Amino acid sequence: MEIKGLGVDLVEIDRVRSLLDRNSEAFRRRCFTDHEWEYASRFRDPSARLAARFAGKEAVMKSLGTGWRHLRWADIEITGGGRPRAVLTGRAAERAEMLGVTEVLVTITHTRDQAVVMAIATGNHP
Repeated sequence: MEIKGLGVDLVEIDRVRSLLDRNSEAFRRRCFTDHEWEYASRFRDPSARLAARFAGKEAVMKSLGTGWRHLRWADIEITGGGRPRAVLTGRAAERAEMLGVTEVLVTITHTRDQAVVMAIATGNHP
């Protein structure tokens, strides 16, 4: 196994809470999969879980050597409950294949104020 890329991102939970308060449906459609939304909605305040998923998507994009202008947010799903996983579809999956990435490992942590995610894109030796 070889490390193909590394990414990290930090998100302020209050920023996500504010976006949810202003226009949750547009934010949801643009950034989250149904599974992510369902997972976060199980909690009284879903903001921390959604902030972690948002940070996860950004960290995964960085590990793939690109940013949000080139990939759709919803093409990256960060699973919840138990060990988090990054599930890639669409252009994110295409980008990973082009780079020889077979898996993106993610780890999530959050405090009351911030969510941080690290992503490591891995693949087999050429």
